Amino acid sequence: MTLLTGARERRVRTGEVELCVAEMGDPGRPTVVLVHGYPDSKEVWSEVAERLAGHFHVVAYDVRGHGRSTAPRPLRGGFTLEKLTDDFLAVADAVSPGEPVHLVGHDWGSVQAWEFTTVRRTEGRIASFTSMSGPSLDHFGHWIAKRVQRPTPRRVGQLLGQGARSWYVYLLHTPVLPELAWRGPLGKRWPRMLERVEKVPRGDYPTASLPSDAAHGAWLYRDNVRPRLRAPRPDAHAHAPVQIITPLEDRFLSERLHEELEQWVPRLTRRTVQAGHWIPRTRPDLLASWIEEFVTSAESGRSPLAATGEHAERFGGQLVLVTGAGSGIGRATALAFAEAGARVVAVDRNAEAAARTAESSRLLGAPDAWAETADVSDEAAMEKLADKVTTEYGVVDILVNNAGIGLSGSFFDTTPEDWKKVLDVNLWGVIHGCRLFGGRMAERGQGGHIVNVASAAAYQPSRALPAYSTSKAAVLMLSECLRAELAGQGIGVTAVCPGIVNTAITSTAHFAGVDELEEKRLQKRTARLYGLRNYPPEKVARAILRAVTRDEAVVPVTPEARGARWLSRWAPGALRRLARVKPPV
Repeated sequence: MTLLTGARERRVRTGEVELCVAEMGDPGRPTVVLVHGYPDSKEVWSEVAERLAGHFHVVAYDVRGHGRSTAPRPLRGGFTLEKLTDDFLAVADAVSPGEPVHLVGHDWGSVQAWEFTTVRRTEGRIASFTSMSGPSLDHFGHWIAKRVQRPTPRRVGQLLGQGARSWYVYLLHTPVLPELAWRGPLGKRWPRMLERVEKVPRGDYPTASLPSDAAHGAWLYRDNVRPRLRAPRPDAHAHAPVQIITPLEDRFLSERLHEELEQWVPRLTRRTVQAGHWIPRTRPDLLASWIEEFVTSAESGRSPLAATGEHAERFGGQLVLVTGAGSGIGRATALAFAEAGARVVAVDRNAEAAARTAESSRLLGAPDAWAETADVSDEAAMEKLADKVTTEYGVVDILVNNAGIGLSGSFFDTTPEDWKKVLDVNLWGVIHGCRLFGGRMAERGQGGHIVNVASAAAYQPSRALPAYSTSKAAVLMLSECLRAELAGQGIGVTAVCPGIVNTAITSTAHFAGVDELEEKRLQKRTARLYGLRNYPPEKVARAILRAVTRDEAVVPVTPEARGARWLSRWAPGALRRLARVKPPV
């Protein structure tokens, strides 16, 4: 579906050009204006616009010389930031007379929108600005000047790094060559290049106007880049709140460009996403969620980013589902994501415990949090849960398969029923979660992350934990296999191996081969030992958030888990000898 499908179109005259403007949604709601970049047309926003139209009056227009807008004559001097500002004001007056609009810009759309947001003649017309993959040329100019005038090894490295990323800017300043390339082989191959390099899904984007859009758009660079970088404006301060979304895998712009933005933007919200440059096509769900939250915040006058935790930039607005969230590591993980501004689905077979976690999540900063009851070992219940979550809350961005049970006892004391119970929860629960929620992530094609909570027992043999260790070893290998399979789809998979952590699993673990009285004694003794160790689940939760941020494969958490991991790789014989030692319970 393109933006024009079902949209209302109008023509807006501005100077010597006529702009094609498309509108979606209710004009009585706040207006969001989407400005596209190079070498795109407004259709780059089709996926994002479709998601926003249910909440806002959404407007997108073809920049002069692009799509169905006319081009200035002559081209030289027709694409200056001053003229682009005239275009924006004409569009804003046409679609939202008398009311400020919320700007969203990508690539050169963001470069333009920085100009709109920092010049005096637009004051009062912009309620907020969301920027992605396009800096202010004035800010960029000052950034360069600071590194040239006061060079340090770090600053020189940043300057050289961005200079290498900007190779295409130099080519676009050459005469005739870019036009010939875009109207020739490059224009034909561009869609395939986007698909291969940027992971942009196939579809009706880019449109047939691409060769002329790209040829005309070269003048955006020629008319503006060198003049502004040589003489950046000293008063380029934003007069509206700004949300900056930084794709951490952007091939063209370094995230270091935004290091000193606070001096130019008094009200700045930062977001990061593990993706490439063309996020309007690859991550429309996440962008729409962040834009909706930011616009709603600006409309209400409250702080745009309530979450202030270490990972708020990374996880704010994302949908996170945690199983076994009623207590222990699951609860701590749900609350850590909530503190980072994520939307949380707390799943537990104990409905009251899940509800308590959801309520605490909202208090800690989650924009939304829901409690769901399910037994992860029940395939039908998990299928029903996946359908409900997807329909009511959306496709999960981060899945944490945490639910698990403990089982101790020798192999010959462990009954088939014991084996079935521990494998149903610890292994099949993970399989159900990965298949049902991970499968929807893959179908969506916008990346994501799966965290499977295994154990140090996965690689540390023990005479007392044959069934439990087997289930967790299977989870570890499943995670490794899934990581390999999903790598090409932008979905990370992490196996977390906590070690000895002070949670309620010890007091509820089953001990095979003993009577009920002895089992209660062993549970209390084990809980007391774990309590003496007193490693809190909150530290595991922090490790999980860090692992997702870094896309780590296997994460042993406690010192003993890290030590056992090292031994399993470099001294497995020593680990086997340790396994023969009878445990103290």
